[in-house]
Amino acid sequence: MTETETETAAPYRRERARNAEDANELVGPPVLEQGFKVKALRDVRNDGTYPGRPVGDFLIREGDVGYVISIGTYLQMHYIYAVDFYEKRVVVGMRARELEVIDSHCNDPQ
Repeated sequence: MTETETETAAPYRRERARNAEDANELVGPPVLEQGFKVKALRDVRNDGTYPGRPVGDFLIREGDVGYVISIGTYLQMHYIYAVDFYEKRVVVGMRARELEVIDSHCNDPQ
């Protein structure tokens, strides 16, 4: 192939390389804790991994409120927070950057 042919050839899909923003979150403690009341900062659609709902269906909308019920990890790099959006009757795994804390003391003893 000549240089001109290379420039006009159909672009191939390159895998996304890790960058500095993808730092390992697991070196520190989780940002959120179980029981935190949180708000979704973006819409979440079913990518095919949520059973019983069609692909592309909205699971939650921006602004929906839920509670962190458990904390797991993904790819040994990221914390994933299972959030129970009780009004929608769905539990969705989300990253901390996709959530905003509304009340971190809602489960504290009175």
